[in-house]
Amino acid sequence: ELERLKMELNKSASKLSRDRKSIMPALTKEVIKIIRSLGMPDANLSISHNELDEPGKDGMDMVTFLFNSNKGGSQKEIAKIASGGELSRLMLAIKSMISSRNLLPTIIIDEIDAGVSGDIAGKVGRILKSMSGQMQVVVITHLPQIAGKGDHHFLVYKDSSREKTTTQIRNLQDEDRVEEIAKLLSDEKVTRSAVDTARELLGTSKN
Repeated sequence: ELERLKMELNKSASKLSRDRKSIMPALTKEVIKIIRSLGMPDANLSISHNELDEPGKDGMDMVTFLFNSNKGGSQKEIAKIASGGELSRLMLAIKSMISSRNLLPTIIIDEIDAGVSGDIAGKVGRILKSMSGQMQVVVITHLPQIAGKGDHHFLVYKDSSREKTTTQIRNLQDEDRVEEIAKLLSDEKVTRSAVDTARELLGTSKN
């Protein structure tokens, strides 16, 4: 019985390994295309693959993602070389590929905007918006460019008005949403220009 199960295990692990190796070139190409569109024009990614002597809990593959964001630099393991912003964009690229294949009904993205701003934040927002066409996307963000792309907007905040601090969540509508996005754009005081920019991000500018 052990021999039979071992044969089945090796057969399944071998098939999984073949499937993984067959998709690596296309996966690499697509991720590179997305991260280069997100402000890393010289970024490169490759996947190192080695077969184990026998299957483990993840199959018989030892897979390492190698990355370099600068022209002419050498690739190293992502965990050792990528900054917070680069990791965010790599994860977004991979998650957008997941969404395009309808593999999940819902995806929750927490702080995908770490280390990005300006026009890159806008591009991240557009990718997230595109992902929402195939699945439900829940995004936790502090960037107005991303918050403005949502179909629904919830504010999470702490309430210390009673004896115990509690975390609250509120569904924002219309002017409340404009105000919260304007706060993300402002310093201590919400300015008229911040409100106008918030309306522009939401597509509700008043002429």
